[in-house]
Amino acid sequence: MTGRERVERVGLGVLLTLGVLGVGLVLAWALSGGTDSLSRLMAGLVLIAVGLGIAVWLLLSRQPDAEAQLALFAMMAGDPAPCFLTDPVGRVVLRNEAAEARFGADVRALHQALERHALNPGELLLRLQKAAEADGAAREDLPGPGHVLRLTVHRATQDRFFWRTDEVELPRDGQLAERPDRPPAVAVGGDLEEVPVAIMTFGPDGVMRNANFAARELMWTGEIRAAMFHDLFEGLGRPVSEWLADVVAGRHPGGSEVLRVRGDEARFLQITLRRYVDGGRPGGLAILNDATRLKTMEAQFAQSQKMQAIGQLAGGIAHDFNNLLTAISGHCDLLLLRHGREDSDFADLEQIRQNANRAASLVGQLLAFSRKQTLNPEVIDLEDVLADLTHLLNRLMVDKVGLSLGHLGRDVGKVLGKIRADKRQIEQVLINLVVNARDAMPNGGRIRIETEPVTLAEDMKRDRATVPAGDYTVIRVEDHGIGIPEHQLRQIFEPFFTTKRVGEGTGLGLSMAYGIVKQSGGYIFVDSVVGQGTTFSLWFPVYEGEEQSRAAEVRRIAMKQGEGVILLVEDEASVRAFASRALSLRGYTVLEAANAEEALAKLADKTLHVDLFVTDVVMPGMDGPAWVRRAHLDRPGVKVVFISGYTEDGLAEDQARVPNSVFLPKPFSLNDLTNTVQGLLS
Repeated sequence: MTGRERVERVGLGVLLTLGVLGVGLVLAWALSGGTDSLSRLMAGLVLIAVGLGIAVWLLLSRQPDAEAQLALFAMMAGDPAPCFLTDPVGRVVLRNEAAEARFGADVRALHQALERHALNPGELLLRLQKAAEADGAAREDLPGPGHVLRLTVHRATQDRFFWRTDEVELPRDGQLAERPDRPPAVAVGGDLEEVPVAIMTFGPDGVMRNANFAARELMWTGEIRAAMFHDLFEGLGRPVSEWLADVVAGRHPGGSEVLRVRGDEARFLQITLRRYVDGGRPGGLAILNDATRLKTMEAQFAQSQKMQAIGQLAGGIAHDFNNLLTAISGHCDLLLLRHGREDSDFADLEQIRQNANRAASLVGQLLAFSRKQTLNPEVIDLEDVLADLTHLLNRLMVDKVGLSLGHLGRDVGKVLGKIRADKRQIEQVLINLVVNARDAMPNGGRIRIETEPVTLAEDMKRDRATVPAGDYTVIRVEDHGIGIPEHQLRQIFEPFFTTKRVGEGTGLGLSMAYGIVKQSGGYIFVDSVVGQGTTFSLWFPVYEGEEQSRAAEVRRIAMKQGEGVILLVEDEASVRAFASRALSLRGYTVLEAANAEEALAKLADKTLHVDLFVTDVVMPGMDGPAWVRRAHLDRPGVKVVFISGYTEDGLAEDQARVPNSVFLPKPFSLNDLTNTVQGLLS
């Protein structure tokens, strides 16, 4: 209740008292001549007494505040310094003559006058009043040109605050002078509270002086909170308070830095810090911009670059290993031709061959991750694939772990669309996911594999990927195991990352699954809740074209021993030696060349007849498809077998322009090579 309201209440009590008294007198006077005039007079007096009692209660019920305010009024009226009286929300309810003469009758004039001393007068006044409400009094010295404006506030009554302003002159040597070697200060003026840019100011010791509304909204959702610079930000690689101190002292020109919000690992702010002088006090002016999205994109780009570099490294290593494994397994096959099962060396040779095959499988996983493995895509029905695979998957289960298969959409007449992918590789992906699901349920549970036809009416954006609108066949592998922590979800598809103990996994399973799915034109997503389980979702676009495959031609096997002349071009000497011996053993005449230039030199002899080219794709100098196209200018009917440790996708365009050609991936065995050659020549 304001002082004016209390005065009005007191006046009303007085008027009520006078009125009641008047009524009582009238009654007493009017009834004094009757027989019962005495009793009526007594009634009038009782009414008067009641009225007076009520009036006195009204007057005395708020007397202490009224007396306090009257004392404040008297004190303010005679004070030569500007004084104010404010209510709990900071509104000025009374001012003395000195205040009106100094700052005018409008409260805005006070704010404008304080702007020469404070960056945000409104925030300053509210902060001081809050401090006075808690501690009884508060004071702030605001330096100005040649003087200090001392602002003092006291809690006068329950809901009134008394303000007094004094101007204290500074001594001549008290003026804060600027060093000539310091950079020019940033001028600060005007009310920045409503500026739509987050601005904060700090003292040389790191104490926050002011923060406008945009800064408070950015940092603390609008609330006012005092803090130190190092309490708010971190992440420079050195104490951020040192950066602020250097800028304020002029040792550093300032600039922009991206800092992390302390206590929130996922939020980043770009802070532009400059030195400024406010009323003779040096400080730091910080302009804040939310850089979380920029930092996230930077991290995603770095992750993408890292994964691409790892993929290129894995592909290059795998290519070299494929050459070595081709030579190892090939020469092992040649030795096995001369050693029967009864031979003492047969077991050792068989062990070498098996380990070479295991190494080839590991290299295949590296190539799958780098999306450079050779796929034999065909149009497949996933329901048929799962029906054939279920028996094998059930054999992989252990005690207390069950497996169920479901096809969603059948009950509403939805048909699962066919996809174009390598059936063997898709089976490998499903086996890997099921094994991981089994291992994630040490206490038992149930794994569910389900398929569902899904139609996207618009693009779906998820996990930094965009799935175009269209028809998809979705496979989900769901378990109710231990789950995957959120911080690991971003790493599970990286090569060699595993949560299993040493010796229980290579860490290539999920990276291989990721590479196969992406190489097949699909998408793979994972949802997981710790303690509840994990679901892997594979999205494959429905294939609507007709199946086109050259594999059938490759798989035709001539039952008789081959005849013909083969030009073998391979830069790896060990692979060339094995392939030459393998083809010679099958009755072919083999001409060898270490590179494309040597092969073209041999073909320059017009009398030389060649039935088949067997050539590596990637070689120093001219590559395989390039020299074959040149050779076909003079020998258009010669068939070609391209061999490589890289994916066929990289060869697809070149091979499409080379007629009568097939692709044989490394590492290949003796039978793989001879069967491919015989199938093409037959």
